[in-house]
Amino acid sequence: MPETERPAPGPPTAVRGEEWERRNAEFLSASLDWLRILLRRYAEDRTGARDEAGPEDPTEPECGPRDRAGEPTPPAEPRASLPWGRRRQTPHAPSGEASGSGPDTPARTGARVATGPAGGDELAAAAARVAAAEAAVPAPALVVLAQRLGLSRFERDVLLMCLAEEIAPAMGGLFAAAHGSQALAHPTLGLALAALPDPSWEAASAHGALRFWRLVEISRPAGAALVTSPVRADERIVDYVRGLDYLDERLSALVTRLPAAPSALPASQQRAVARCTTAWERSPAAPPVVRLTGGRPGSKQVVAACAAAEFGLTLYRLPAPALPAHPDELDRLVRLWDREAALLPLALYLDADDDTHDAPVADDTTAASLVGRFLSRSRIPAFLGSRDAHPRLARPAVDVEVTPPTFHERAEAWREALGADADAVHIGLLAGQFAMDVAAIDEVARSSEPGRVWDACVARGRSRLDGLAQRLRPDVGWDDIVLPDQTHTLLRQIAAQVSRQETVYETWGFAGRLTRGLGVTALFAGPSGTGKTMAAEVLAHELGLDLYRADLSGVMSKYIGETEKNLRRLFDAAEAGGAVLFLDEADALLARRSEVKDAHDRYANVQTDYLLQRMESYRGLAIMATNMRQALDAAFVRRLRFVVDFPFPDAGHRRELWRRAFPEHAPGRAALDYDRLAQLDVSGAMTRNIAVNAAFLAASGGTPITMPHVLQAAREEFRKLQHPVRERDFAWPYPQNPLKEALS
Repeated sequence: MPETERPAPGPPTAVRGEEWERRNAEFLSASLDWLRILLRRYAEDRTGARDEAGPEDPTEPECGPRDRAGEPTPPAEPRASLPWGRRRQTPHAPSGEASGSGPDTPARTGARVATGPAGGDELAAAAARVAAAEAAVPAPALVVLAQRLGLSRFERDVLLMCLAEEIAPAMGGLFAAAHGSQALAHPTLGLALAALPDPSWEAASAHGALRFWRLVEISRPAGAALVTSPVRADERIVDYVRGLDYLDERLSALVTRLPAAPSALPASQQRAVARCTTAWERSPAAPPVVRLTGGRPGSKQVVAACAAAEFGLTLYRLPAPALPAHPDELDRLVRLWDREAALLPLALYLDADDDTHDAPVADDTTAASLVGRFLSRSRIPAFLGSRDAHPRLARPAVDVEVTPPTFHERAEAWREALGADADAVHIGLLAGQFAMDVAAIDEVARSSEPGRVWDACVARGRSRLDGLAQRLRPDVGWDDIVLPDQTHTLLRQIAAQVSRQETVYETWGFAGRLTRGLGVTALFAGPSGTGKTMAAEVLAHELGLDLYRADLSGVMSKYIGETEKNLRRLFDAAEAGGAVLFLDEADALLARRSEVKDAHDRYANVQTDYLLQRMESYRGLAIMATNMRQALDAAFVRRLRFVVDFPFPDAGHRRELWRRAFPEHAPGRAALDYDRLAQLDVSGAMTRNIAVNAAFLAASGGTPITMPHVLQAAREEFRKLQHPVRERDFAWPYPQNPLKEALS
């Protein structure tokens, strides 16, 4: 069957129940009775013809008389048993789509019939029972299948013959008798062409509906003729005809069923659904591909689910990288999908949002090119979800941009989902901090207690971020960090801006005046070990959010476009999960943009520009850290909300760091000379390392922590970091006159 003549998916299957199952069974029983009578009469007629003409080779199809050497010779007159021979009147069940049959017209035939009124009455009565059962509403499964896949009446009867072997195994004896050989106790195309009414050789061709839709499978041994090879019905088709409706297992391994759409969608997404349904209503026979663009896969899937539900279609998601690269395998997949779409019916959401869809999957073939091939060959109602517009397809397509819910839409969704419990949570904080879709909001509200909604939102974002960045446990507070007053004040301001976004942006209306930069971005600059990471932990703990740390040096890639994709995935996941994003080693990507001298410089600048743009559109709290502020591009610094300096601690701050480095229950803590330790030129991170190592030295000796333990650990820390070591700085007690002590 040519591609242009493939039938469009039919209307949704009517609701089935016990009554339909009973009528479907009656139809199959009547159809098998009709087939038994037809095959028995054909076998009797064939036996009589062989008695007159002599023995024949049962493995060869009837193609005319043969000479003594066994070579075929052209017959003077076509034999009645040949599919292309003389037509006789054999009762056939009426069909509304077949020509030349019906209640007022002679029935069609392609087989010999026994003489005598009794035989004809028996076959006519069986055909009448089939016609009566076929007229049931809703129609039997085999009738629906034939209508939706465009089968002729002869092709439907061939399929019935193949189904008979599975439904009624005892019919093997009839097949053997009809073939005239016990070795052929199965259906064959040759038998169908010879015995069934209105035979057509097109049904046996690879482009015929039976083989095109893979309704039947031909087991053709090497050297065997096509018409004598066993023909079996596909297992999925056998189950469908018997009333079992499920997705073909060859497809179920590749897809997941998308959940039903929420009862109410935001107005912005309702408009996107309307554009999808309008596109399909304008061309119901050949629905165009609906390309859904935007940065939120969840929003696009919700829109697709709502649009599919409008047409009574079940929606399945297929990741683009799962498409087979081999052309034959891709073609088989297309035919199976189109067949399932007609039988169930269903719609497909082809997910190309994963940034890996541009990666090679075989030779030079990419998942993106496979998407184009698949959709160009398929006629299934389909959505294509991608972040940006997909290349042009060889099939009509409609582009629909899907935007995430706004703050007010998220807030309204939370109120509806929580119902009477809405007063127990801060709706504004939830809507402002977590950029979730309506479906995700419904799921969290249903599965969480009102007092645990915030924690459930935080946990939901971890699944996407855990594979992209390192999650740090923010278990420190303001009392655990020692910083200059100015640095401490800036950190407090950052926390206040994150928690007060709803008031300023939404209640006071500043969001309408700003087109970008609604998130809070900060740069933490200072030497290593001065508390930048710890300050980020304090902020995350204060806000009740997860903290994820990622090194920008690890995000960078030598392959063109990969750095931008890595950053996109990271920012999207952090924004949806409401996490605090801590990007370390910012100087690796945000160094001063260089003059373009070659392709390497050009793409390095593109990476920097992308990060700047992504920072401006980010709605959460993003913190960058660097040890070399002077190396950063001034354009980057201007676009940040805060720049927080972390200086090396002075003597006063070092004394406080030493005090907090030893827990209250540590033995010997009170006897330590903190003024003496403050003279050591150490950072906060070094202080913590020295305190832990000193504690282990004391525990090994079975004594409290003493100054010699601390100074010994400090000497080892200095040597580890290759800092200059002067022995008198680590002596205890500290010499009062270093010069005299040295001379002595």
